[in-house]
Amino acid sequence: MSQHSSPVAIIMGSQSDWATMKHAAGTLDELGIGHDTRIISAHRTTDRLYRFANGAREEGFKVIIAGAGGAAHLPGMTAAMTPLPVFGVPVQSRALSGQDSLLSIVQMPAGIPVGTLAIGKAGAINAALLAAAVLALSDEGIAGRLDAWRKAQTDSIPLRPKDDD
Repeated sequence: MSQHSSPVAIIMGSQSDWATMKHAAGTLDELGIGHDTRIISAHRTTDRLYRFANGAREEGFKVIIAGAGGAAHLPGMTAAMTPLPVFGVPVQSRALSGQDSLLSIVQMPAGIPVGTLAIGKAGAINAALLAAAVLALSDEGIAGRLDAWRKAQTDSIPLRPKDDD
């Protein structure tokens, strides 16, 4: 397969997961890190999952962020088929508020690691920041942008509270 120009793949189980996963994409955009987003269902597009996960490294990806809700098998199945780091984002579900997703993603057998993040928006943002930190190990430009992002976050916190009036 040809090399992909984006180092990060953002995959999700369905279109409805985009409401959460767009926060990972937005954070990567803020950091100037290329990404490619795809819908890959572990249950409904198994051939697509197999082709993606087995070919992700050859495609040029360095990190995969996988968001899924409910049974949430996408991050684990992806990690089982690729040597790349996989960060799993539990998408908040209606039935159990994302707790089902969290437990599914975090409970991986030894030998199949998935870095599991918080449920929802915070997890998606933090997955992007972890992906940036991994890439920053070998890319000084990304390292500098990540340092600046973190400094801006710190600088945005006032020392003292203000009245709302």
